[in-house]
Amino acid sequence: MKAIAVARGAVFSSVWALGVVAFPSQAQKDAGPAVYPSRVVTLVNPFTPGSSTDIVARAIAQKLTDAWGRTVVVENRPGASGVIGLTAVARSPADGHMLGMMIVSHATNAALQGSKAGIDLIRDFTPISQVVAQPYILVVNPSLPVRSIKELVALAKAKPGAITYGSSGTGGVLHLAGELLAVQTRIKLTHIPYKGASPALSDVAGGHIAMLFLTRMTALPFMQSGRVRALAVTVSERVPGLDLPTVQESGLTGPFDVSGWYGVSAAAGTPAPVVERLNQDIQRVLKLPDVRERMLAEGTLPTGGTPAQFGELVRGEVEKWRRIIQQAAIVPESR
Repeated sequence: MKAIAVARGAVFSSVWALGVVAFPSQAQKDAGPAVYPSRVVTLVNPFTPGSSTDIVARAIAQKLTDAWGRTVVVENRPGASGVIGLTAVARSPADGHMLGMMIVSHATNAALQGSKAGIDLIRDFTPISQVVAQPYILVVNPSLPVRSIKELVALAKAKPGAITYGSSGTGGVLHLAGELLAVQTRIKLTHIPYKGASPALSDVAGGHIAMLFLTRMTALPFMQSGRVRALAVTVSERVPGLDLPTVQESGLTGPFDVSGWYGVSAAAGTPAPVVERLNQDIQRVLKLPDVRERMLAEGTLPTGGTPAQFGELVRGEVEKWRRIIQQAAIVPESR
C-alpha cells in the first residue's frame, strides 16, 4: 500500500533508544527575520473530541509544543463530514499557524459530492505530511460458509446480490470498500447503510447481514469472542499482529488498497520554509517510541513522508473513489 509503504522505512528503520529527538535548538529557531512559529499554532480536528483523529492530533500537538516552546492547541470543529473544520483551515492566513487534520473521509466526500463538497482538497490546501494509516478488516458472520476472499467471491458469483454488507453510511469508506471489492472481482453485493459502524457490526454478529469492513480496534473484541470471522485486511501488506492475508492475495486482477489514512495540511500558499519545518518536525515526532506506541494502541500505523507524497496520496484517493462511485452509480444521500 502506498500510504504505508511511503513511510515504512522512515518509521521502522530507526528508533531512538531513549525516545529523544534532535529538534533544532532555540537559537536556531530564533535566527533570521522570519520566525516560525511566532505565536500559538492551532491544529484543527474536524471531528469530535475523543475520536481516533483527535487522539492522534493531540499526541502530535503535545510533542510539537514541547519541541518549539510554543503552544500547539487542538481545536475540535466537527460537522458536515469534516468539511466545517477544514473550511476554517482553508480560509485562514497562509502562514502555518492554523493546520488541519485531513483524513480519508474527506477524499471520499470530495469524490461523492464533487463541487458541492465546499472545499477542494488539492486547490485549497498545502499538504504537510501523512501521519498514520488505519487498516480495515473484512469480517463475516460465522455461519457464512466462507473462510477466504476466494470462497466469498465464489459464493457471491453463485448467488448474485444475496450477500449483504453493512457500512456506517452511503459514500463512506466502509461502503466504498465493498464497492471496490465488487468491481475488482465482478460480483454483486447488496449494501445496507447504517448510522455508524457499531450497529452494523452487531447485525453481522447477529446474522442479519453477512459482512462488514471495519477498523481493527472495533473488530478485535468480536473476532476474539468468535462472534465474527475475519477474512482479510484491506491494505496491500500484511499487518503486524494480525494473522490475516490481504484482500489482494486472493488473486484479484487489480490492486486492492483501502486505508483510513490521516494527515496534516495547511492553507494553500503556505510558504515553503514553513512547510519544510513542519514536515521535518512531524517526522521526528512520529519516530518517538512513545508516540508510535500510542498510535499502534489506537489501531493505526505511524507513517510520515514528504509533503509531495501526501499530496499525491490525497489526489490519488479522490480519483480512485470518484471512479468507483461512478462505476457503482452511487448518489449522495439527501440531507
